Amino acid sequence: MLSLASKQNFNINLHFYIFRAFLLAIFVCVLSTNALSKVPPESFADLSDSVSPAVVNIATSVAVKNSSPNDLPNFPPGSPFEEFFKDFNERGPSKRPSTALGSGFIISEDGLIVTNNHVIEGAEEITVFLPNEEEFIAKIIGRDTKTDLAVLKVDTEGKKLPFVEFGDSDILRVGDWVLAVGNPFGLGGTVTAGIVSARGREIGQGQYDDFIQTDASINRGNSGGPLFNMSGKVIGVNTAIFSQSGGSVGIGFAISSNLANSVVKQLVEFGRTRRGWLGVYIQDVTEEIASSLDFDETRGALVSSVRPGSPAEAAKIKPGDIVLSFDGKKIVKMKELPRIVAETEVGSEVTVEVWREGSLKKLIVVLGELEIAESSGEGPIEKTVDAQEIIDELGVTIAVMNSEISKQFDIDENLGKVVIIEVEEKGPAFAKDILPGTVIKRADRQDVLDIDDVLNSLKAVKERGSKALLLLLSDGKRERFVAINIRN
Repeated sequence: MLSLASKQNFNINLHFYIFRAFLLAIFVCVLSTNALSKVPPESFADLSDSVSPAVVNIATSVAVKNSSPNDLPNFPPGSPFEEFFKDFNERGPSKRPSTALGSGFIISEDGLIVTNNHVIEGAEEITVFLPNEEEFIAKIIGRDTKTDLAVLKVDTEGKKLPFVEFGDSDILRVGDWVLAVGNPFGLGGTVTAGIVSARGREIGQGQYDDFIQTDASINRGNSGGPLFNMSGKVIGVNTAIFSQSGGSVGIGFAISSNLANSVVKQLVEFGRTRRGWLGVYIQDVTEEIASSLDFDETRGALVSSVRPGSPAEAAKIKPGDIVLSFDGKKIVKMKELPRIVAETEVGSEVTVEVWREGSLKKLIVVLGELEIAESSGEGPIEKTVDAQEIIDELGVTIAVMNSEISKQFDIDENLGKVVIIEVEEKGPAFAKDILPGTVIKRADRQDVLDIDDVLNSLKAVKERGSKALLLLLSDGKRERFVAINIRN
């Protein structure tokens, strides 16, 4: 028989094992649930049923003129055709409708609709067809050519329409399931499924490129339609395809919902976009440039110039600064900065973290409005005297700007003080695609006011043991930093 102490120990051990088994069972259930969540859905039917009523077909009509009566032949008096063509000429040119088809989706019960700008561009009349065969004439609330987005409005006469909401595209992962709904080839409501193939794609549409790539079938007519996640939230606006035949080959692109949502809100509120404006020209950070600036990473956006009177100038951002974060958002690729700035509210006060002269600095900037700034000009720069110098280490000949050089290379005489007038073939500068007529604005982080500034900068760099001289160059259209290897 067991003693009392043994019985107590037995009970304690039994309770311990039961408790451990209970925890193990819970752990197994959690794992099973997570595993099941990764399994492809058995059907997309429920999701399709819930979102499709808010996806619309869009038809646009454009009046196209026939040939002018002036193009018609003249017949001699008394000709049997004279009276016929006289009547035709007096009627003038006729018009015939040209119809284009696309897609869109309703974002409010009172009839706000999102689509692509190219779907409704040039339209004289826009007709929206709901899945239940109701149709409405739509008016344009606002449009944005830079992101290819537009917002329409239909008069529902008090009737509430089904609508969908934007989701958070930033949490989207490559491999996530997505559902595309639209109007391919004018066939009407069509649902296709696929996965997210890539994030942050740049396809040459503009500086705000932030496309989601998907293999869900997207064809002509899908433009402006929504891309849904498995929760029924819009995480993209289907916009473009990559195809040599014009049909789907499994590479489609959708504007990310976070970018689209920001633009749509502005179009609804103001009828136009109001993008944040910093006022800098930027370029990629290469290994050579990073080394020249004592920075051990190749990320961020290098400021090549600062626009006079801009928010950046007021915040004391300088050429040569590497922007590492903006408003708490890390900048990995140079092209991320314009999009993040544009999405930030005009007039907001944000922190900008920059790398300058070997250390991190935090600056405060108050954003301006890009649309207002785009029409502004730049300030003048002073003239100087004649001189020139051959710099064999760089493979260039430089000269002080004058009217003859300005005329020879067709550049503004006020663009800068020192100009590269000759580039040695196959030399260090030639290897960096530098052309004669390029103005040197800065050398080794110092402003260039005369030839000696370039020579002294080169000497200082060589004394430090650096292998390249960092120059800020301008061709009159844009400025860029270039690290030129120093030839021994």
